[in-house]
Amino acid sequence: MAIDNDRLLELANEYGTPLYVYDGDLIEKRYNDLINYISWPKLKILYAMKANYNLSVLKLIYSLGGWLDTVSPAEILLAKKVGFKPENILYTANNMTDSEVDDVQESGVLLNIGSLSRLERYGKKYQGSKVCIRFNPDVVAGAHKKIQTGGKLTKFGVLLEDVDTVKSIADTYNLRVIGLHEHTGSGIDDTNAVFQSIRNLLSIAGRDNFPDLEFIDFGGGFQVPYHPEETRIDYGKPGQKIGTIFSDYCSEYGRELEMYFEPGKFIVAESGYLLVTVNTLKDNRGRLIAGTNSGFPQLIRPMFYEAYHHIANISNCDGKHKNYDVCGNICETGDRFAEKRAISEIREGDVLSIENAGAYCYAMGGVYNLRAMPAEVFVYKNEIKSARKRLTNQELVDTIIGECEWLQNL
Repeated sequence: MAIDNDRLLELANEYGTPLYVYDGDLIEKRYNDLINYISWPKLKILYAMKANYNLSVLKLIYSLGGWLDTVSPAEILLAKKVGFKPENILYTANNMTDSEVDDVQESGVLLNIGSLSRLERYGKKYQGSKVCIRFNPDVVAGAHKKIQTGGKLTKFGVLLEDVDTVKSIADTYNLRVIGLHEHTGSGIDDTNAVFQSIRNLLSIAGRDNFPDLEFIDFGGGFQVPYHPEETRIDYGKPGQKIGTIFSDYCSEYGRELEMYFEPGKFIVAESGYLLVTVNTLKDNRGRLIAGTNSGFPQLIRPMFYEAYHHIANISNCDGKHKNYDVCGNICETGDRFAEKRAISEIREGDVLSIENAGAYCYAMGGVYNLRAMPAEVFVYKNEIKSARKRLTNQELVDTIIGECEWLQNL
């Protein structure tokens, strides 16, 4: 672990808790791991910035030569502020409005469209434009049913069987389909599902259907080990197989295309820690409850997905292990980071480190109960940077009042 417990405790003391800490060196390593896993000369890594849009993270991805997968016009605006060029950004939103399509089109970023009706409206207004089409790969995979994005029940993508309709719309409005896209799910541990989803998309991606292709985008979904006993998947061999499958396809297509992947969690999840302080201990008839100064609005994955995050008592690493419910400070019973979790003995005032908190944690956060989001610290090459400050209670309230003109004079 690049950031050891002593360093984490120092940061907790300096910046206070709750506090997010990100390990930039590990982000760089995971990015390079993926580059090395997939053997294709025209590979592009489009970081899914919805996983973590912290500016320090984005600047690091930019410096590594990464591109971006975006899902809102605001993400595009932020990406441009960091320095990303429109041609290095793909826009893959769901249920797009007319106004956001106009905003993205004006920005110069390529739209990835996943419904026939939206493609029709886009074609009518922007005849002759370039476009990417998102298809449903008809494969169901992922770590939880709420993050499985393929199959008949999903809202994502055009059905493979509707390829002729896509072609007809494209021909009618002279659209140039330069990219095809699929995404099966998040946290996929079955590499065979990955291969099948790739093959399914390539089965309709021939030159007869789409003669102007420049790239194929196979989404993300690379698994991250969250549990200490979970085996890390070595993506080296699967990456070689993906390269072989794609090479055979490109030979048939008659041109070497670019291959896109859109990792988010894989690149940043393991880099993150949420540091919280225990302020209450209870023994409810043998059920030990450790209450902390954070809650599910600041890390929602355990409550939302029943997700596991390893928790370490970094103030008392060598204490005797006991089973604890680690709870938050929000007014819901489900506000727990862990249940019956074996953790070294917890004392009031101890700092707990909630690990693998770099992806879909701060990014999914909010100020429910009017508690400000934690500060964020970025550690890279032994340099510590304050990446975002925590609002004071007054600043949070001032932000709310500032949004309501009629309240400003109260």
